[in-house]
Amino acid sequence: MRKIILSVVGILLIVLAFFLAGKIIDSKKSMKPSAQKVVKTVFTEVVKNGTVPIVVPANGNLNAKKKVELYAEVQGVFTVGNTLFKTGTRYKKGETIIRINASEYAASVQSAKSNLYNELTSIMPDLRLDYPDIYPKWQKYLSSYDLDRSTPELPEMTDEKEKFFISGRGILGSYYNVKNLEQRLSKYRISAPFDGVLTEALVTEGTLVRSGQKLGEFINTEVYELEVAVSKAFSDLLKVGEKVALTNLTKTKTYEGTVARINGRVDQASQTIKAFIEVKDNTLREGMYLEANLDARSAPDAIEIDRNLLQENNQIFVVRDTILDLIDVKPIYFSDKRVVLKEVPDGTVIMAKPLLGAYTGMAVKVYEENTPKTEG
Repeated sequence: MRKIILSVVGILLIVLAFFLAGKIIDSKKSMKPSAQKVVKTVFTEVVKNGTVPIVVPANGNLNAKKKVELYAEVQGVFTVGNTLFKTGTRYKKGETIIRINASEYAASVQSAKSNLYNELTSIMPDLRLDYPDIYPKWQKYLSSYDLDRSTPELPEMTDEKEKFFISGRGILGSYYNVKNLEQRLSKYRISAPFDGVLTEALVTEGTLVRSGQKLGEFINTEVYELEVAVSKAFSDLLKVGEKVALTNLTKTKTYEGTVARINGRVDQASQTIKAFIEVKDNTLREGMYLEANLDARSAPDAIEIDRNLLQENNQIFVVRDTILDLIDVKPIYFSDKRVVLKEVPDGTVIMAKPLLGAYTGMAVKVYEENTPKTEG
């Protein structure tokens, strides 16, 4: 009997445990909220077509309009001058930038000039006897001959007999040999072709300079050029002399440039044309990055919107009675952030800011009705 009672009690406890467990599980079930329809808010604009100026952005680095790369045409030791050959050094036009030791070569030039002088002296007696009419001009030339100066040009020979006589005595050969040596001697000194600054110095005083070696770079700091690439679609609209607005990278300063040259060839890879914008300013430096805005043309009956609003297949969202819809448009120009559109009817309410997850037929609420959009 006792075993039966214990068995019944055990079964009752098990049943009670299952019953309590079910109650606990049911009590933890949360009530699911009913789904609510969310209506998103959009910003809109009312279209009013107008004239949209198309500004073509371009950028590039400044280059000095006048730039000279300095190369040695002779060999010798770079001698110390009045001004150190260092980057940033300024030189006036005609001032010596580089001087190479030419003492040995200068001696050979003096020797050749002396030989020419001796040859001229030797023909003077014969000229006095055989050609007394031309003797005075040769005597005057000999008197003005100075070994320490550049050899003057020979007197003009108008008579054929005179030419034969002078040439037969070897005067012409000696003269042109001297002029050739003097020309070579002038290459031991490199002077500034214009006022400017040394932007690159590859040698120092005392260095042995070899023929053909690059020595540095010299630029004029008054005028710079900005090379930009412009799409060939606007090539016929660019004109030499057109004013261009330029800005630096941080947009803190603006400059006014002028289109100086336009390349006549289209780059086959990029289908662009090179245009060169001339700009003058004391604060400019070679290599500076500038951005240019070229006024290409104006588009009538058009609007300009954010490029992110243009959907695939050239469509944009419009709002019709709080419902989104798509219409076809005709884009005519793209910039980095904006797009110019045509064929958008006046009075159309378009979406002014991108909406995440937008689709055709989506119910929306207009947040704000902006003033009619006029482009012009």
